[in-house]
Amino acid sequence: MHAAGHTVVVGCDEVGRGALAGPVAVGMVVVDARVGRWPKGLRDSKLVPEPQREQLAPLCMSWVRHHAVGLASAEEIDAHGIMACLSMAGARALSALRAGGAALEDAVIILDGNHDYLSRALPARVPVVTRVKADQSCASVAAASVIAKVHRDALMIRDDAVHPGYSWASNKGYASRAHIEAIERLGPSALHRRTWLRSEGTSVQLELDGAAMRGLGGGGAGVRSGPERAA
Repeated sequence: MHAAGHTVVVGCDEVGRGALAGPVAVGMVVVDARVGRWPKGLRDSKLVPEPQREQLAPLCMSWVRHHAVGLASAEEIDAHGIMACLSMAGARALSALRAGGAALEDAVIILDGNHDYLSRALPARVPVVTRVKADQSCASVAAASVIAKVHRDALMIRDDAVHPGYSWASNKGYASRAHIEAIERLGPSALHRRTWLRSEGTSVQLELDGAAMRGLGGGGAGVRSGPERAA
C-alpha cells in the first residue's frame, strides 16, 4: 500500500457481529512506514488465546500510531440491522482516530472480509480495500482485531456483573449452550439483540440477517454470522 502512494494504512476489523448480546465493535489502527516490526505473536484475535490477547493488546497500541474502537449497541442493531451498525461503528472509530490527531488525507483502509460496509458511512472519502482473511495476512488488521476483541470482551465481562446469569464473562454474549439456556430461563436482558431472538416453547430461534438458524451452540463457539468466534 505504501508503494502505491498511500503514506498511511488503516487496518480495520469487526468483533461481535454474530453475538446475541452486547455491541458490535469495529477496531481501527493507523500505521505508516516508520512503525517498527509488529509485536511478536500478533495474529488474528480468533487464533490467539484470551490471556495472550490481553497481553498483546497494549503492545499493539504502542506499536501503531493511533488506534480506536467504535461501537454500535444492541438497541441500535435491533433498530437498524447489523450491516448498518457495522457501518455506524466503523464511522465512529474513524471519527475517534481523527479526534486523536490521525492525519488520514493519504490513507487507505484495509478491511477484513469481502464486503465493504464502511464507505457508505464514512464522513469523508477514504479509499477502502477489502481483503479476505486480512486479519491473518496483514499485521495492522490483526492489531485492530486484537484491540477491538479485548475492548469488547472487557465490556461483556463488566456487564456480566450488571446482568448476571447469562455467563457473559465466559461466552462474551455468543450463543453458548449456557447462554441459550439462560435466555430460556430468564428471558432477554436489556443488552440482548431482541430481533435476533424468537422464543418457541423451550427453544430459541435466532434470526441473523433474515436467515433463521436454530441456536444449539456450546462451548462458546455458538452460532455466528461471519467468521467471528466467541474466544
